[in-house]
Amino acid sequence: MYDGASPEQRGVLRFMTAGSVDDGKSTLIGRLLYDSKGLMRDQIAAISKAKHARADDGEIDLALVTDGLESEREQGITIDVAYRYFSTPRRAFVIADAPGHEQYTRNMVTAASTAEVAIILIDASRIVGKGLKSQTRRHAAIAKLMGLDVIVAINKMDLLDWSEAAYTEIKEGFERIARTLDIAPLAYVPISAKSGDNVARRGAAAWYVGPPLLDILESVPPRSTKVNVAFRFPIQRVARWGETDPDARRGYAGRVEGGAVRIGDSVLAAPSLLPAVIRDIRTFDGSISEAVTGQSVTLVLDRDLDLAHGDTLASPDVTVAKSVTADLCWLDTQSWQRGRRYLLRQGARTTHAVIDQIHFVREVTELAAVTDAAELHLNDIASVRVKALEPLIADLFDNAPATGAFVLIDPVTHQTAAAGMIREAHDPSPHGASVEASYEI
Repeated sequence: MYDGASPEQRGVLRFMTAGSVDDGKSTLIGRLLYDSKGLMRDQIAAISKAKHARADDGEIDLALVTDGLESEREQGITIDVAYRYFSTPRRAFVIADAPGHEQYTRNMVTAASTAEVAIILIDASRIVGKGLKSQTRRHAAIAKLMGLDVIVAINKMDLLDWSEAAYTEIKEGFERIARTLDIAPLAYVPISAKSGDNVARRGAAAWYVGPPLLDILESVPPRSTKVNVAFRFPIQRVARWGETDPDARRGYAGRVEGGAVRIGDSVLAAPSLLPAVIRDIRTFDGSISEAVTGQSVTLVLDRDLDLAHGDTLASPDVTVAKSVTADLCWLDTQSWQRGRRYLLRQGARTTHAVIDQIHFVREVTELAAVTDAAELHLNDIASVRVKALEPLIADLFDNAPATGAFVLIDPVTHQTAAAGMIREAHDPSPHGASVEASYEI
């Protein structure tokens, strides 16, 4: 129920759409923007005159709101990730329209990396009696991988005369996927993105007693209330002022990626685990007593430490490790082979790493765990053991998404090879082996 809070008080919800080609993702986003008055009159006029519009006479092709590239409009598919902003009296939203084609799965991972909720769209008219598509299974697996809440929107129900039997068949099919992946969808919603039924307003389907899609989005709790957020502050820049002042100090500039910090708090510098105390918190407008998640500030410590871009200031609970188990989504057209070295980037820090072991690869058709895989191919989802040359912050992704993730980069082609989410740290310091120990990679 609406509590009267402003959008600023409720926080911004970042969500994405995912689904197979032509499931209606771009049309759904266009419908949300149109019905929430998020489109200007000149935008509506331009879309109405677009040469690649595929709507019937007198209708607007709402998919063109986000499909801005000429190649997208010519082919009628989404290629790049498109972001749009809109708000209602209850909340503000940032939408990411991700491509549905398997070739562009890496762009879907990009969209998921900043989202909190995934709307998995299913075209009911093409699924009934045939089973869910492999791309729908892959998108569900990626949503689980990235820790997103899931809403299942069963689209184009108007083409099936709003058949409750068809809705139930598709819902039961996705529930089998959800049980395998340990996903608990927030809701299943029968919709027609083209007509707007059950998107921003109640419409057809008298048998559906749940709220429309927009009402569900407005009620999703912000991520900050669902994770255990410890203080994390990746250093972007080291500043020094007052060179002639005997009390001159270094300042460490960056953005608070998790938790909060106050003057007088004890912190550790990772990965060295050197201790310090926050002496001052500075902004462009002067000193403040506390900085919270999302704020860009300069932190001044009570002592000079040899820190640089890529180091992290953290609360005393931080641990580091050189070996972690992680879930990966392989994004490179060049397959992984044993012994191949990569650059691992965690936050602003880069080190060398290897994939030491594949625990399993998630087979998309039945979502079974294949334990004898010897390679990783484009779009594969796998659980692996990674060994790094230098210590990593051993945050688990479920607890600290900002610092519990990393990417692997091919040092030759400079392509992003994989996105990784840390699930377990092996022998973490300071409780385990000394951070001075080194793996041979």
